Amino acid sequence: MKLTIKRVPTVVSNYQEDAGERPRGGCGRNCLGHCCLPVSELPVYAFKANPTKLLLQEDAVPTDFFINLLLGQWEDRMTQGLFRYDVTACETKVIPGNLGFVAQLNEGRHLKKRPTEFRVDRVLQPFDSAKFNFTKVGQEEVLFQFENSGSDDSYFLRSAAVSVADRAPNVVAINVSPIEYGHVLLIPRVLDHVPQRIDQESFLLALHMAAEAASPYFRLGYNSLGAFATINHLHFQVLYFRLHFSLLFTEPPSCIAVSIIVCGQQYYWTVFTCIL
Repeated sequence: MKLTIKRVPTVVSNYQEDAGERPRGGCGRNCLGHCCLPVSELPVYAFKANPTKLLLQEDAVPTDFFINLLLGQWEDRMTQGLFRYDVTACETKVIPGNLGFVAQLNEGRHLKKRPTEFRVDRVLQPFDSAKFNFTKVGQEEVLFQFENSGSDDSYFLRSAAVSVADRAPNVVAINVSPIEYGHVLLIPRVLDHVPQRIDQESFLLALHMAAEAASPYFRLGYNSLGAFATINHLHFQVLYFRLHFSLLFTEPPSCIAVSIIVCGQQYYWTVFTCIL
């Protein structure tokens, strides 16, 4: 039997669409660049400054609120047809054996994923604003900002002005070429034009997101250039995967497995992979 996936109408982003009505303000593309973002309003999820603090207040955000919010917003973008294909229609199975490897037939990611715009001969490369980056993404692909609440409580605002006075905002946006249900991107300091290079601040931000999710099915990872990262703009991969990973001996967030992989053909690339 030939395996196929369901095709859905696609809008890549406002940045790449020339037809249709344009919003007012900025460059008219309603993008995440300096031209539009500072004059925009977006939802905000504010995470706890101290993730180990117990929730004592009756009006505190429920522990499953973050997951439900993320998946609900992801499904809304799917309804809008913003993905390049329907990943939920892809055939997926667990390969027999004690390692529990998962196989997926994802034709859309192979045929419709954005091509790499740089030479993959170095792990660290300078940011190039001429190439595609996340400041060129349309705001319709953004789920919410992800910021520190500065307190022991989390909260969510449906709409708030984007503040760039003190620091560039962190945003969560859909991956338009998903590999699994709920696949999104955590983009730290989107306006700072940081290349795909993990640092202490961005890694801590990713840990805060894992702590907010507090789910064994919440997966958060990082892949460098040379490890199938196609955009040289700092980001983490986030998805919801309801299968047990045998390589994790305890369920997240109580266990954080960090591995360093060296791979390559003509060159040796160092790839940092974080499984939360």
